[in-house]
Amino acid sequence: MAVFTEVSFDEASALLAKLDLGELQDLQGCVGGIENTNYFATTDRGAYVLTLFERLSFEQLPFYLHLMKHLAFKGIPVPDPATDRNGEILHQVLGKPAAVVNRLRGRCELDPSPAHCEAVGAMLARMHLAGRDYPRHQPNLRGLSWWNETVPLVLPHIQAHQAELLRSELAFQNHVAQEAAFEGLPRGPIHADLFRDNVMFDPAPEDGSPVLTGFFDFYFAGVDSWLFDLAVCLNDWCIDLASGAADLTRSSALLRAYQQVRPLQAAEQQLFAAMLRAGALRFWISRLWDFYLPRDAAVLQAHDPQHFERVLLNRVMHPLNCARLLEAVPA
Repeated sequence: MAVFTEVSFDEASALLAKLDLGELQDLQGCVGGIENTNYFATTDRGAYVLTLFERLSFEQLPFYLHLMKHLAFKGIPVPDPATDRNGEILHQVLGKPAAVVNRLRGRCELDPSPAHCEAVGAMLARMHLAGRDYPRHQPNLRGLSWWNETVPLVLPHIQAHQAELLRSELAFQNHVAQEAAFEGLPRGPIHADLFRDNVMFDPAPEDGSPVLTGFFDFYFAGVDSWLFDLAVCLNDWCIDLASGAADLTRSSALLRAYQQVRPLQAAEQQLFAAMLRAGALRFWISRLWDFYLPRDAAVLQAHDPQHFERVLLNRVMHPLNCARLLEAVPA
């Protein structure tokens, strides 16, 4: 989340009134993230998030907004876009596409336990299954084609050893994409960015497990392999942030919980380590791009690109075995 476009109190108030969401009482710009303008809006009826889309077009956005509607209808805890009197969920503020969703309760867990990882794994599998009959289609816009287009733009900004790793891994992923197993991976709508700061939990009771209250920020979603989505989660929820090394206990917890809801197919187990590398590469490229080729924003916090360089190196040097993680005895 960030603020690229300044929205006044009156402008936000007018939209919220149009959506019959009550009288605006407080409006605060959000810090974090790098794609859209986000504000927390509080009215006399509830708490909401106002988003102005800085890169996505009016033509692209119905895929994301209707996907959230679809998942919410299926019982997946996600933000539900507000409609106007005509049933429209895509709006306009200052000439830019905009949406308003309910703000999920709870807080993000930035230091997850195996129990948090279990909850994420199970809900991710439920979300994948719930999206199978979603009728709209849009590819993952940050998939392999985007990697191939973007790597040449960031290469001039990095050191020689980084460029060598980036070229080598991109070549590897292009090779994997030609394999028959890759073509056979189960696919559907994916979140594609389900990091620790995109999931909400209620505080865990002293004698119970944490309660997952929602997934949010679906604006990187697209149709891609479910395995890639799982790999993105594992690369954030189940690693040591300082080193990028895998935490085997949390990895096993998340993977086993996912497997209990949607068992992985043979092709998915075969390409498990390769997709972990793909997930790390995707975010290393995007963070290099955002770090070295940034856009202006009133409030913006760029992420450290070296973090996913470390994750990728760990995934290359210490590949995880899917079957062994699934067989691991819970701690």
